[in-house]
Amino acid sequence: MELKVTRYSVADRLATITLDRPHRMNAWTGRMHTEYRHLLAGAEDDPEVRVIIVTGEGRGFCVGGDAEALGGHVQKGGYDPGTPTELAKPGFGVRSEYDHDFAYHFGLTKPVIAALNGPAAGVGLALACFADLRFAAPGVKMTTAHGKLNLPPEFALSWLLPRLVGLGRANDLLFTSRKFTSEEALAMGLVNEVVPADRLLDRVREYATDLATTVSRGSLATSKARVYADLHDDVGTAVDESRRLLEEMMRHPDFAEGVAALREKRPPIF
Repeated sequence: MELKVTRYSVADRLATITLDRPHRMNAWTGRMHTEYRHLLAGAEDDPEVRVIIVTGEGRGFCVGGDAEALGGHVQKGGYDPGTPTELAKPGFGVRSEYDHDFAYHFGLTKPVIAALNGPAAGVGLALACFADLRFAAPGVKMTTAHGKLNLPPEFALSWLLPRLVGLGRANDLLFTSRKFTSEEALAMGLVNEVVPADRLLDRVREYATDLATTVSRGSLATSKARVYADLHDDVGTAVDESRRLLEEMMRHPDFAEGVAALREKRPPIF
């Protein structure tokens, strides 16, 4: 696929997807949605990729739906996603609950880290929230945005935010659509770290490299899978599945390597 509004690179086991409409603060469009899913599917299928990083070009991460596109929705009298009939389906087929826009992140085997270099609003905030981890530059402004446009919470933010920050904080952000900064997001647990802007991508790559080199591929994929499955299941199912996986994974060569590295006091080689 020809990339018009995104960029993609792979280095040292890390794939980086960059939203690339800096003149519009990386506002979301149907074309961007199409390219993003295509790139995510490619990263998921690439055996060399262990971790996926998502960031924005220029001063913004993603300021939400493009204002011109929103105007088009008004003229058409309804929502037009602006995407082709057939889209890439990264993360689909794991659980039916995941076979939906942005929820497909839960079906990926590889962790996704959002590097919030600038404002994240509406669908941009949803994209960040569906990532597994979030790092942000200081003073980055975020908002759910929908309340100012007579819209519902976008892309299941009403399901996701209470699970990330608790019901009271989520209701505040969802009911008011107020702006909040990366520092407040850190305090409420929405972002994992606030990092100086000039070091943001370096820090995210440092963290991602640690995941890619010190944690086995199988354990990382299983941890991610169980976190999101357990959000949808009950505790008894979670216990039983963890016991089943324990027996299965202890027969894998990576378990033997992990034990050997522990006994020999050296880093494991996965």
